[in-house]
Amino acid sequence: MVSLRLWFILVTGWFVPLAHARPDPEGTVLDRVWAGHPVAFAFLAERGHLFLAYYDADRRMTLAGRPLTSETWTRVHPEGRPVPGRDHPSNAVGWDSHNSLHLALDRDGCLHLSGNLHADPLTYYRTRLPFDLSTLERIDRMTGDRESRTTYPFFFKNATGDLLFRYRDGGSGNGRDYYNRYHPDTRSWSRLLETPLHEGEGERSAYATPPVAGPDGFFHVLWVWRDTPDAATNHTLSYARSRDLIHWETSGGKPLTLPITYATSEVVDAAGPGGGLINMCRELGFDAEGRVLAVYHRYDEAGRSQAYLARPTDSGRWEIHVLSHWTFRWAFSGGGAIPSEVSLGRPSAIPDGSLILPYATVSAGSGRWVIDSKTLQIVRTLPPAPSPVPTSLLAVRGDFPGLSVQSLVRHTTGRTWLLRWETLGRNRDRPHPVIPPPSELRLYELPDESGGAIGSEDASSKP
Repeated sequence: MVSLRLWFILVTGWFVPLAHARPDPEGTVLDRVWAGHPVAFAFLAERGHLFLAYYDADRRMTLAGRPLTSETWTRVHPEGRPVPGRDHPSNAVGWDSHNSLHLALDRDGCLHLSGNLHADPLTYYRTRLPFDLSTLERIDRMTGDRESRTTYPFFFKNATGDLLFRYRDGGSGNGRDYYNRYHPDTRSWSRLLETPLHEGEGERSAYATPPVAGPDGFFHVLWVWRDTPDAATNHTLSYARSRDLIHWETSGGKPLTLPITYATSEVVDAAGPGGGLINMCRELGFDAEGRVLAVYHRYDEAGRSQAYLARPTDSGRWEIHVLSHWTFRWAFSGGGAIPSEVSLGRPSAIPDGSLILPYATVSAGSGRWVIDSKTLQIVRTLPPAPSPVPTSLLAVRGDFPGLSVQSLVRHTTGRTWLLRWETLGRNRDRPHPVIPPPSELRLYELPDESGGAIGSEDASSKP
């Protein structure tokens, strides 16, 4: 439970200008943050500014930012409100690792923040003035429709730079995905689509990747269907693409009537419930000719975990190739945030036309597969790529048992930034019996040797 004093601070909100953050020979300490469980923070490095959204030592949603030309940070604690059925207000995190934070800048430079949501009323903030955190306002609505049970908020932009927002309405096994578009001239939101993109029809929900812009001019989406909150009921890997995020079609160009349902989906892999498909482990990529690729985890005929790679054919079917020959089984089931035992990166083309695909597992180690682009067969295996982050920064420093490093890397204007903190691991959204002290949230400027290749990747340690 949240104390009465802290409840007042959380619900009313407050604004604190930070003086120069304490310089440190190993980075700058920005704050102390909640370490009881992992939940994704947000980190923007855009248009000459740095912006962070995180949960502080008291679990409060916190926003911090500064121009790159200044060393002075501004910090804001957004105003919260009581949430029915929760023991914490809308701007404080409980024990749910789903309650990630998300930031975006619109065309005018106003900052948008959403998060701390898992089947909760929409939590949403926006600044009145460009790049000015002191003007942050709580709005708690976009269109006002279907915003009482929101999950998985995500900001992104279309090909013309419009700010878009995707979220799930409903629950796991009973949900639908909505897309909104922001209008900076009226500072308002409207539906991008008249219907949900994915509709579970009260019997299932879609767990989809964010739309991925491909070299072919399409946005691509990959998803699994799930019948209940039990992760073992994931099934039927499916796919769709769109040039404008409004009109959708199959890989062969057949128009899809919205909303997309289980019956109308293009099927990549028809693995059924209990077949090992998992929403935590499915990615999209592209080969040297710009053709879309799907990589994912499921069980083989013997019930062992394997990595699969699929690509659509001219006939409208997907050719599927098993990549791994693992002898273990990642046996997952039940609800809550599940620790990952297999991680698969995005397949991408390398200069010789081959594909490279990074992987990491608890039981079989990590590496990179080099794959023949024509046959989709592995030609050799390489060790993991060197990390752009110094090894010393990925080593746990806290002495509390069970801590692990969380980190985000961003690149802007020839500079590379690392945000680092430590937490306990996932516990299926249940409290840990003993809570570690808050950890330091540190920001580092790293030697920029990436030429921008780091982009906005999450550099958190993998299984």
